[in-house]
Amino acid sequence: MSDKGWLSLFKQAQDMQSKLAEIQAGLAEKTVEVSTGGGMVKVVANGLSEIISVHIDDELINMNDRAMLEDLITGAMNEVHKKVKELAQDEMSRLTGGLKIPGLFT
Repeated sequence: MSDKGWLSLFKQAQDMQSKLAEIQAGLAEKTVEVSTGGGMVKVVANGLSEIISVHIDDELINMNDRAMLEDLITGAMNEVHKKVKELAQDEMSRLTGGLKIPGLFT
């Protein structure tokens, strides 16, 4: 490969790295919300999988059912992480034109 070819490839790699940084910054600004138990537990996370808030309905707390509370929280946490992963994959597909690149947001 000629020097010109290497420079072009290097420039493309730099551009992709810059766009990837933009996507990550954008994901930090986006949120995903899920609920379980008919809305008794709500979890909000940003696009980087950082949990922003957890809301537990008073009715669920008053039920004094630890096992149900734990199950609903576990379900909500698993679902929110699944939704964040889907969000990140959607954002990445815009950068890569739908091409799946192993290791990026997987």
